[in-house]
Amino acid sequence: MPAPDLVTAELTLTGRITTASNATFLGNIGDVVVVYKPIAGESPLWDFPHGTLAHREVAAYLISQAFGWDVVPHTWLRDGPMGEGMVQLWQEQDPAQSAVNLVATDHMPETGWKHVLEGRDENGRMLALVHEDSPALRRMAVFDIVVNNADRKGDHILAMTDGHRHGVDHGLTFHRDHKLRTVLWGWLGDALTAEERDGIDRVSEGLHGGLGRTLADLLSAEEIVSLAARCARLRVAGRFPARSGEMSAVPWPLF
Repeated sequence: MPAPDLVTAELTLTGRITTASNATFLGNIGDVVVVYKPIAGESPLWDFPHGTLAHREVAAYLISQAFGWDVVPHTWLRDGPMGEGMVQLWQEQDPAQSAVNLVATDHMPETGWKHVLEGRDENGRMLALVHEDSPALRRMAVFDIVVNNADRKGDHILAMTDGHRHGVDHGLTFHRDHKLRTVLWGWLGDALTAEERDGIDRVSEGLHGGLGRTLADLLSAEEIVSLAARCARLRVAGRFPARSGEMSAVPWPLF
């Protein structure tokens, strides 16, 4: 059976993801399982223009493609049962893996993990937020810096069976002001690798060509200028940046 046209074939809803803050549905296009977020279901925000989150999700996918790292699953705009919205290929993560975790401070893993912060739970126990120390997660952290991700929660990282890590939920990205909020702070101050620097260069070069022209239909001119400036600053610094500004450096809730 040929694959359905993912833009024009019928999108049928099969369920709703009720934990999402915006209207988010599971659906099928033929036998392809997708996530559908209609623009009409976006909740108003004080700091992001209303009705732009779906466009930002698609822009994040395009940046992921420019990096060449497959951070964001295939994402596109199309019509659906509730009007135009973002559609993304569903990813079946491995329930036995977790790239980000909360652990008791007296049971911290000795190797292979990065420590982010500590705090007390509702019972007064000391817990630590940790994430794995892997090339796949490092690439996601670089991606988040470039797209200015304001909401990288632990559950927005999908651990795949083969070791790959997908990032999802990129509606709160590309703000022209600094908004980086993430659980992936474990490499703070570390030098970027050659692979990471090359990825940033690919994005910067793309912004001067076809990528920049395509993003102009999804983001404001000011947001694209800020995107280019973040690439340039990160490339010149050559290392993961420190936390900055007065706002929280991590999202809440963390998961």
